Amino acid sequence: MKRIKAACIMQTIRFQQKEDSGLSADALLRLNREEAERYKTQLEKTKTRYKIDSESEENDGSVIIRIRKEYNEKVEVGEYFN
Repeated sequence: MKRIKAACIMQTIRFQQKEDSGLSADALLRLNREEAERYKTQLEKTKTRYKIDSESEENDGSVIIRIRKEYNEKVEVGEYFN
């Protein structure tokens, strides 16, 4: 029988508004930061275990987050969060 010992999901998420929004670069960056914070707040609210590997801001105002998060509640994340 095979059993999963540890698992996680690795994602790169880009928070970016529509290009034709007509907003300044500063306004776009602010909106994207707020959206990224709402995403992290939602993870906390649902008690999803996660670890952010990197978070960066691009010249176009987008925010990129590289994250590892638990696959589901029943599988241990093991060494992925060390």
